[in-house]
Amino acid sequence: MSVETVSGANAPGQGYSKKRVALIVGVLSLAVFMSSLDLFIVNLAFPYISRDFHGSSLDSLSWVLNGYSILFAAVLVPAGRWADRIGRRRMFAAGLVVFTLGSILSGVAPDVSLLIAARLVQAIGAGMMVPASLSLLLAAVPGHARAQAIGTWSAIGALGAALGPVIGGFLVEVSWRWVFWINIPVGVVTVILAFRVLPESRDETATSRPDMLGAVLVALAAGSLALALVKAPSWGWTSKDFIGLLVLALACSVGVVVRSARHDAPVVDLKLLESRSFNGAIVASVAYYAGFGAFLLSMVEFLTGVWHFSAIDAGLAIAPGPLMVLPFARVVAPRLAAKLGGAGRVAVIGCCVNVAAQSWWLTQIQVHAAYATHLLPVQLLGGAGVGLTIPSLIGAGTASIPPARFGTGSGVLNMARQIGTVLGVAGLIAILSGLNVADPVVAFRHATELVIAFFALAGLTSAALLSRRVTTTQ
Repeated sequence: MSVETVSGANAPGQGYSKKRVALIVGVLSLAVFMSSLDLFIVNLAFPYISRDFHGSSLDSLSWVLNGYSILFAAVLVPAGRWADRIGRRRMFAAGLVVFTLGSILSGVAPDVSLLIAARLVQAIGAGMMVPASLSLLLAAVPGHARAQAIGTWSAIGALGAALGPVIGGFLVEVSWRWVFWINIPVGVVTVILAFRVLPESRDETATSRPDMLGAVLVALAAGSLALALVKAPSWGWTSKDFIGLLVLALACSVGVVVRSARHDAPVVDLKLLESRSFNGAIVASVAYYAGFGAFLLSMVEFLTGVWHFSAIDAGLAIAPGPLMVLPFARVVAPRLAAKLGGAGRVAVIGCCVNVAAQSWWLTQIQVHAAYATHLLPVQLLGGAGVGLTIPSLIGAGTASIPPARFGTGSGVLNMARQIGTVLGVAGLIAILSGLNVADPVVAFRHATELVIAFFALAGLTSAALLSRRVTTTQ
């Protein structure tokens, strides 16, 4: 069996006490929680926004959700590269400020067009702070503590996504504007803590200006792909518009490779793509987050549309799953990785757990509400699977990233996660668009089959590309 060797601690993180490391991880996790929460919390507020802006077309309203997803995906990699260059804490704090400003503007928006514009500001801020957040963690936390830190960071991010319906359910009862305003106090506190707690880090070897054309091409590639996936359910998966955007995304990606091979300071270091574990984490993350995103939205739609739960009740019904994530991500996954010889092997187990949970749900879906016996076990088992898989994919993907490219590598991995989420939601919408009101269970069974397929693909990819035994040297 072949063996990959991973370096232990980074020099930047060696001098910090356990308390300081805990504070660093806490601040970084708070920011990623906020950005993840915002991806899913607005789904629950959408009907309330629609009622408030009566007369606005459904197509224009959809951009409140879609514009954020597309621009967020587009910004991640260029922002990660610039974080390496100018300073990761600086980029992180700037992203928090922009995100908080976007939240303020979203909450006071008087019409749909200004709400969409404010959401785009939010997306830019989130795209700036998320890769900077992960890269700061990698730079500050010593190697022996990194698995647990990544577990905490990723679990809090997953909690933000999964608790979106829970928190959103309570907030929309007051006003949909509180869905955005809730970010303001958290953002202000996190900015203050960032400058007090987080150490600065950057690529000290950088001498050339980063490739601006390459950055534009990366943004166009990611944005085009995200737009294609967002619009696929309405355009059609074989439409010329959808295929045209895929061709544009592919052409821009080729352009990025060509530019990166020739430029002194490429936006994407092609050496990153020579790593089997990095590539495997990218592909597995796309598949896994497609399943994760489709599952979360499917649950909200099923509980409110078929079992007729209120927004608050639906959120509370989903809550047990997220509560399982943190202990499995922070405690179980790192210990399993140490015993089994690598985070990639734990990712395989986590994907299998998620497939098992969804397969159980496939046999239990029915029109009549039976939460305790039919859905609660799925939530608990699924939450455990998420806690095992997400930090393991991040751990496997970041293991081969050199310190000078922490921001860039984090941006690429987070872009894969976002593209996956968009893909899963697009696939779910395509399935639910054919829902038969007289027998809605059929459509949700097909949706569950889609989720199972994505989780299974993530597991197979992890088994093929991430399951090599890893030895850690301190």
